[in-house]
Amino acid sequence: MTVTEQLSALDQILAHGDLTSLFQPIVSLSERSILGYEALIRGPSNSPLHSPMTLFAAARHGGRLSELEIACRRRICASFQDKALEGRLFINVSPESLLDPSHQPGRTLQLLQAFGIAPDRVVIELTEQAPTDDFALLQNALHHYRAMGFSIALDDLGAGYSSLRLWSELRPDYVKIDRHFIDGIHQDAVKREFVGSILQIAKTSRAQVIAEGIELPEELRVLADMGVDLVQGYLLGRPQENPPQDNLAFLPFLERGRESLTEEIAHLDALLSRQAAVDQETPIAEVLEAFSAQANLNSLAVLDGTGRPVGIVHRHALSETLLKPFATDLFARKPIRRLMSDDFLAVERSQSLQQVSRLLTSRARQRMEEDFIIVQEGEYQGLGRVIDVLKLITETKIQQARHANPLTMLPGNVPIQQCLTRLLQQNRPAAICYVDLDSFKPFNDLYGYAKGDEVLLCLAQCLSQRVDPTLDFVGHIGGDDFMLVLGSADWRDRLNRLLEDFQSQCRRFYLNTHLDAGCFVSHDRHGKRQEYPLLSLSVGVVNLHAQACSRLDASRLAGLASEAKRQAKAIPGYSLHVIELD
Repeated sequence: MTVTEQLSALDQILAHGDLTSLFQPIVSLSERSILGYEALIRGPSNSPLHSPMTLFAAARHGGRLSELEIACRRRICASFQDKALEGRLFINVSPESLLDPSHQPGRTLQLLQAFGIAPDRVVIELTEQAPTDDFALLQNALHHYRAMGFSIALDDLGAGYSSLRLWSELRPDYVKIDRHFIDGIHQDAVKREFVGSILQIAKTSRAQVIAEGIELPEELRVLADMGVDLVQGYLLGRPQENPPQDNLAFLPFLERGRESLTEEIAHLDALLSRQAAVDQETPIAEVLEAFSAQANLNSLAVLDGTGRPVGIVHRHALSETLLKPFATDLFARKPIRRLMSDDFLAVERSQSLQQVSRLLTSRARQRMEEDFIIVQEGEYQGLGRVIDVLKLITETKIQQARHANPLTMLPGNVPIQQCLTRLLQQNRPAAICYVDLDSFKPFNDLYGYAKGDEVLLCLAQCLSQRVDPTLDFVGHIGGDDFMLVLGSADWRDRLNRLLEDFQSQCRRFYLNTHLDAGCFVSHDRHGKRQEYPLLSLSVGVVNLHAQACSRLDASRLAGLASEAKRQAKAIPGYSLHVIELD
């Protein structure tokens, strides 16, 4: 299709408003609810401009980008209101359209008012398709949006030309991590590091992180474990004209598939305080009496008529409000919903302390002395204290550090034994892999212990990059011996990639002469000079099937893995030996 034909088709679309709006849900994991919807636009289904990429490229080429975006917003607002969708509305806006001289500030607010949509429900989502250099002008444009009550989101973080600078300059309320960093995150330690860094920056800048493009349950579990609360992707709902509004539809994807092998999972029951709650229509005077009667009461959950939390009242916040002149007389007979906070964290009772800790620490507005609400399938169960969660997590981490290998900081023999015990107790199929370095002692003798430690750290990193942290386990037995427990069905592929990774990574540890020769000369245990092949891995695997779990204990399982490793070492070079247990 020629450019002229594209511009002609664009004329027809703009003249008739022939656009379709789709909505994709954005889900809050902590609240088990839909935060809102991202609105997306499609051209006519029978048109070459059906794709949004082609449609907006044609508008950009024809100098009609601002005109198209206003037409899109008109269609989006009409559909959003017509379908009575709840929550926030995320509207895509390109920075270059804001900087267009023909852009008319205030048009979006007029559209929202026309359709009865409150500005504080709308998030302006900046989608960067071209370099943005005029940050001062862009800041002014967004200042006007914020002044009108809109929130700001930055889309595709890590993918655009200047997205990190945009984050720094604009301080958005939301940042959306580009799908590239989400795809296969359960198999990629580098991507997990990137997302972890984004979470830390977001905490400092008081932004909320949205992970988009989630397609696999494994990706969702890893993100939830890392403390990502807001998620979006095909797994949770595809863009569609009539999107789902039932929160319960998402629950199967939000539950953990299996218990962790890495550590004992402590659940919230240990910290659940069955504190009575108040109805949202309870007079404020009665709430004051409740706080006066219990000196150690920090918070009260506020429920609707169905027993679901709609807010929380903190003692310190209520006291500060009522210290104002005449405030007590003014509010005493008013319902508590007038002074409650609707910015609270509600977590499912089934979640682990580790998950809750990550959610708490990722919330910039969560105060240490405040409480959070615990629910079961949305219904109020009681309260938990932030400080208690963090104390218990700290104690757990200290305990883990006691049993970690001092060089690699991977779990040592005690956690390895506990992992194998849990594996058998849960009747879980898995591949138990004993990983050993060939030629390591003579390498250590020739190159020195410092270089040997570098090799061990390299292997530890290669192993960690091949695990799914929600399903698998990696430990350091000692010396050059490691234990890998893989619960994923593709364990053979992972081990093959591990062998390739290490073979590539460890080349940097040799002298060029040894690389060229494919071997090195060192002394054996009797002091004689001997030729040794370059470092390689021997991996012994016990392929454990669920039905065999009841016949074994952890010691027997570890012994079988050691025997598999011994058989693998009998094979020169990189080797893999598998013992089947069914």
